[in-house]
Amino acid sequence: MSTLLQIEDLASGYGRVEVLRGVSLHVNAGEIVALLGSNGAGKTTLNNTVSGLVPAWRGRVVFDGAELTNAHYRAVVSAGLIQVPEGRKVFPNLSVAENLALGAYTRGRANRARNLARVLEIFPRLAERRPQLAGTLSGGEQQMLAIARGLMAEPRLLILDEPSLGLSPLLVEEMFTLIQRLNADGLAVLLVEQNVAQSLDIAQRAYVLENGHLRFSGTPAELLASRELKQAYLGL
Repeated sequence: MSTLLQIEDLASGYGRVEVLRGVSLHVNAGEIVALLGSNGAGKTTLNNTVSGLVPAWRGRVVFDGAELTNAHYRAVVSAGLIQVPEGRKVFPNLSVAENLALGAYTRGRANRARNLARVLEIFPRLAERRPQLAGTLSGGEQQMLAIARGLMAEPRLLILDEPSLGLSPLLVEEMFTLIQRLNADGLAVLLVEQNVAQSLDIAQRAYVLENGHLRFSGTPAELLASRELKQAYLGL
């Protein structure tokens, strides 16, 4: 299995405050990899550093063999490394259709019609809401829109930052089923979550981040077999 994303000794932060302290992980093609950790562990900082939104202080980000360390975020998107950010961050004053069109602004423009048909098949509720302003959608619908917008860019690897945040238990179940469906179609996923049980249920491998350091890594079975991990980091 080929390595798609390789992160090596990555450090970054804000001002003089170091948040990431030498993080190394990888995602193989076709994998779901879970990155777990509590609020403040550094998960979103890692996503934003990989995506070119926060400068790396040291270390490397390599995507499909190409150096992306401190690349402009547009180059990151052009390579097919797409992040769906925490909190959805849809454009509230634009329609569902306009939000989806913006997903293909940098990458996927040539196949926009085909990709639109695909995401509306995956999310039939969005097909019903196409003229509606994104800001008037429910929280679950906005999360659907955020993921659909990411899919419009034809991702080779999709980073999902807390996709279950704020959703009802039923919608959380639907969200994890959707992630499995996307992965079954060949999409690699870096799933950044606090929902430990369901993340480990669908991931092939997982990492646990604490205070900017990776504390554990392994298969879900290996992580769940660690009493220290379950008690100290996963709350199980």
